[in-house]
Amino acid sequence: MRLILLGPPGAGKGTQAARLVEKYRIAHLSTGDMLRAAIAAETPIGLKAKDIMASGALVPDEVVVGIIADRIEQGDCANGFILDGFPRTVPQAEALDALLKQKKLKLDAVVQLLVNEAILLQRVENRIAQMKERGEAIRADDNVEALAKRLEVYRGQTEPLVHYYGDRRMLATVDGMKSIDEVTAEIGRILAAAAAPAPAKPKKPARPKAKPAEPRPAKKASPAAKKAKKTAKRPKSVKSAKKAGKPAPKAAKAGGKGLKKAAKKTAKKAVKTRAKGRKRLTKRR
Repeated sequence: MRLILLGPPGAGKGTQAARLVEKYRIAHLSTGDMLRAAIAAETPIGLKAKDIMASGALVPDEVVVGIIADRIEQGDCANGFILDGFPRTVPQAEALDALLKQKKLKLDAVVQLLVNEAILLQRVENRIAQMKERGEAIRADDNVEALAKRLEVYRGQTEPLVHYYGDRRMLATVDGMKSIDEVTAEIGRILAAAAAPAPAKPKKPARPKAKPAEPRPAKKASPAAKKAKKTAKRPKSVKSAKKAGKPAPKAAKAGGKGLKKAAKKTAKKAVKTRAKGRKRLTKRR
């Protein structure tokens, strides 16, 4: 489980992070704690951050991202982590996206704790008054003026992350003014939904195969049509012979070649007949 908690100072991010660490056995990564740990361990990136901080300058984003890159490689981050205090700006969010992509990891959720700033300031005033009554020491930065400045910085630098992650459909908002238990339960529901497998896309129903066209029943020909069909198939000589009421010659029935042979035969017989007639006339004379 890998997630980011967003919210202004006093929204209860630390309280919820502690509960999530216990429930999911994941690491709570606070930017300040990581910087101090890297400096104490004297890692190359930690020594670089130490020199920058010693000069009074702000630690640049690439150094912070380098410290996070080293930190998430440690064993306690095997099940995941909560990032608290980072990213603070959109460029830091973009750098974090590039880092996670390089390591083939992804965020499961970004949870925003939405609170009423006026009520937060009132809570600080009440808490300080109670601490004074009990005689407890009060930190120099634990006052209404300091909180008001921190809220202003949050609005200017960190609030744009709400739109950044919202546009990527990764943001879930929880009412941080509810009780601690109610906020914890709501975050739990969000993380359970994020961890659930995506529903499988419904398969498109197969198109029914087209039925083969049934053969149309043949129309029965009328007697007149049958007669016309038979007549059309016979040779012309057969037609003419029938018309004259005489039987058609056999050769005519055989087709075109038979007709030619029959014509030649008839012509020869006619020549012979004429020759015999001439002979008879000659003998009589």
